[in-house]
Amino acid sequence: MTYETLSVKERISGNPYVGRGIVIGKSEDGKKAVFAYFIMGRSENSRNRVFVENGDEITIYPYDPSKVEDPSLIIYSPIKVVGSDVIVTNGDQTDTVEEFLQKGGDFRVALRTRAFEPDAPNFTPRISGILHLDGNFNYEMSILKSADAVGSACNRYFYEYEPINGLGHFIHTYVTDGNPLPTFLGEPERVVIPNDIDAFAEEIWTNLDANNKIAMHVRYIDLANGETESVTYNVHEV
Repeated sequence: MTYETLSVKERISGNPYVGRGIVIGKSEDGKKAVFAYFIMGRSENSRNRVFVENGDEITIYPYDPSKVEDPSLIIYSPIKVVGSDVIVTNGDQTDTVEEFLQKGGDFRVALRTRAFEPDAPNFTPRISGILHLDGNFNYEMSILKSADAVGSACNRYFYEYEPINGLGHFIHTYVTDGNPLPTFLGEPERVVIPNDIDAFAEEIWTNLDANNKIAMHVRYIDLANGETESVTYNVHEV
């Protein structure tokens, strides 16, 4: 196991396509739970999207509805809140986790009912995270990946973290650009999380590939009182 911790800039700068990404962790001063979610896209269908805030939740909508080709894998709610839990995912498995939590189930059991996306030949992994904010902050992450090049089986990986000040974990769908796209490998990557939400949001947004980035949401949650700060960026103006 490696304990190398890099900035998000060092993780993504110069990489044309890391796909969709989730970062979860804790601010350097230990006062805030932190998460970020971003999406990238190569096709016109993928790039035709914006993040829209609705209270504590984020939903992805088409920027130009007339250009939507296939909404099944690009239109979803990546961020939802159930009680003291915040769900962050790259697909409609957000709804699956939400449904299980509402019935007294849990994150892992919910995701065992799901698999990678049916978008051969890429078989895009489903990446997910959950922040537990019930007074003893901790978080979990998951990736559901194809077991082979033809999608014959699914491997499901789960990670559970006790937070460390200034440390986040970063998981993304792809290693870089390619055809087919190479799937993320290994454990979630360790990244630095600063106290300043604007600085962190700017660091991610400016270092995502300018041609392929689409939208991003960053949120800091005060662990003492539950107050939130958030930053949302869209390539298309909302």
